[in-house]
Amino acid sequence: MLAPQFDPIGRLTADDFRLAARTPDGPGSIHLSREKSGEIAVTCHGPGESWLADHADAIAGLRDDVDDFPGLAAKHPVVHQLARTFAGLRMPRTGMIFHRVLRAILEQKVTGIEAFRAYRKIVQKFGEPAPGPGDLLLPPDPAAIAATPYWVFHPFGVEQRRTQTLLRAAQVAARLEECADSDAATRRLKALPGIGPWTAAEVVRIAYGDADAVSVGDFHVPNTVAFGLAGEARGTDERMLELLEPFRGHRGRVCDLLAHGGIRAPKFGPRMPIRSFAKF
Repeated sequence: MLAPQFDPIGRLTADDFRLAARTPDGPGSIHLSREKSGEIAVTCHGPGESWLADHADAIAGLRDDVDDFPGLAAKHPVVHQLARTFAGLRMPRTGMIFHRVLRAILEQKVTGIEAFRAYRKIVQKFGEPAPGPGDLLLPPDPAAIAATPYWVFHPFGVEQRRTQTLLRAAQVAARLEECADSDAATRRLKALPGIGPWTAAEVVRIAYGDADAVSVGDFHVPNTVAFGLAGEARGTDERMLELLEPFRGHRGRVCDLLAHGGIRAPKFGPRMPIRSFAKF
């Protein structure tokens, strides 16, 4: 899901999607609404409205090329069934790099609850009201993040390691936004200390609509893939990539389909505790 209902920069319902963005032309917001005819109506606001209107189909996932996927999906009964069940699922391509970098860095090595709590507080601290209706906030300005001492982020629940990674990314945000494609962005992201294959994949899958981006190093995904595709309760990154190889070009899409299908490996042992670095 691109933006949960309680995301300060986005609102998603069954028939509407609103998103605030910092575009190359300036701040803006976009509203996608599904009409009774099935068509998508687009309304944009702010200095960035033209850029957002030009990219509305990509943001909605309509530039996602799935022509060759049914043939690949047919190679495995589970993937084949999931592809039919979620035939309308598409990969968005937002073109907004730094927002995804912020989200991905905050999600490193913590629970989803911890990560989103920190993300929401940071957006509320650094975000500004977005143009148009909807009470949305713009994603944080990378320059404002880069100019902030690391200790300011501690009360948000972000320790020094992730904060320093975020600050480094904010300092080169303009260069990241210049990347022409997913491969270039992946190389540039992985050149930054603190960013590896997992973080890069989490960024390019949404920012560039990269259907092949696999989150190597994830805590859950290797187990999900091993269980969903081979019935194995546990998997490694190597085993995950082996099982996904027949779907090259759509490996990230297969991972998304498994998640949407509710396929999860059996759980063993205690759950990871939810912590607050702000209390340390």
